[in-house]
Amino acid sequence: MVTLAQPLLSRTAADLMSRPVVLIPRQMSLTGAAHLLAQANVSGAPVVDDDGRCIGVLSTTDFLHLAEKGQCVAHGKPHHESTVRSWQILAEEAEPHECVADAMNYDPVTVSPQTHIGTLARLMIDAHIHRVIVVDDNERPVGVVSSTDILAAVAHSEERSPS
Repeated sequence: MVTLAQPLLSRTAADLMSRPVVLIPRQMSLTGAAHLLAQANVSGAPVVDDDGRCIGVLSTTDFLHLAEKGQCVAHGKPHHESTVRSWQILAEEAEPHECVADAMNYDPVTVSPQTHIGTLARLMIDAHIHRVIVVDDNERPVGVVSSTDILAAVAHSEERSPS
């Protein structure tokens, strides 16, 4: 846990990460994953294999890409004319066979708990992403660091600095 006196650039993923981690099984339906994320009030989460290892990430962007491609269907018709709302996927809109593995990002950016804040920020900028998955030595997710977590650390460090 971060102490008030800890310098900003010495903070690590372990200091910043959110826990517990919402994990999405790769075989889960897209509808189920959308509901899971909505219930947890998060916009993305790691996708795990049967052994709990991180194999991808599913986020709101992935759902938007599906809608953009017309792959979200309602009553057998492409879903182009509807307004896309955050995580609004009705049971009858998703094909029963559509699962997380069909939509997730297969190239997750993972880091160790010891990764410093500057490296975390660079990874997010370089990969154009909003979260990195913190994993243990067995590639199992132990936390998530979002761009908001980094911004919060910067804001709190500014509050503590002398003017």
